[in-house]
Amino acid sequence: MRIDAHQHYWSIGRTDYGWLTPDKGILYRNYGPEELKPLLSQFEFDATIAVQAAPSVEETRYLLRLGETERTLAGVVGWLDLTDTQMERAFVRMREHPLFVGIRPMIQDLPDGWIVQDTVAGNIRLLSDADCPIDLQARPRHLPDLIRLADRVPKLRAVVDHLAKPEIDRSAWLPWSQEIAELAGHGGIYAKISGFSAEPGRKWGLEDARPYVRHVLDTFGPNRVMYGSDWPVCLESSTYPAVLQAAVDFVPSGWTGGDRAALFGKNAAAFYNVAFCAR
Repeated sequence: MRIDAHQHYWSIGRTDYGWLTPDKGILYRNYGPEELKPLLSQFEFDATIAVQAAPSVEETRYLLRLGETERTLAGVVGWLDLTDTQMERAFVRMREHPLFVGIRPMIQDLPDGWIVQDTVAGNIRLLSDADCPIDLQARPRHLPDLIRLADRVPKLRAVVDHLAKPEIDRSAWLPWSQEIAELAGHGGIYAKISGFSAEPGRKWGLEDARPYVRHVLDTFGPNRVMYGSDWPVCLESSTYPAVLQAAVDFVPSGWTGGDRAALFGKNAAAFYNVAFCAR
């Protein structure tokens, strides 16, 4: 089974995105399964993991409802308020839905230290004890906090999204590369090969991302990486086929067919515990 482990659906009629405003250009319109499905078929992906794009439980429920009628949607990474001392109640209710496979706090624009404050780290420990995966949407400045979190929560099962968004246009290799390698030393941490096309206002080509992607592939190894297109966000500077082809090209030549199958599906299925084949 081939899985695109990171993509988004949204409807601009919803009011909980915050960031999704008319100045977002190509992103400021509805994106749903009917537009992605032909691409999944063309490139032989069986399923996707839809990841939250709004910090609200309501948006998570919106994605879960989409999955009830869209067979290619194998799981939803949703959102819960990790600062809520009563979060466990919301988690128990959310986990009753079979397509709920994890959460993602939107930390990339939050202050340093947010994810290791006592209430947040305590809730993450609760999720980890329940074997609930966590997506980590971080920037390089957050990596020291993620290392601290992994030290504090030994059972943490998490995946770093988008290579932690290194500043490729600035050739910012250090300390990003060292901290990524240190984080990879925690066996429960995975990495997504996703989001490596340029963000708005930044200029780099996909080929410029090669050493960064290769570093993540080399440090995490074939059993702890998963591919995600980051569609439709990738459309800001690239295309679905171009991002996929770049990921294929960046895989080390020594990786076996089994290693590549793990990157493009098997690892995501295991990490998120998706039961797509049984649906």
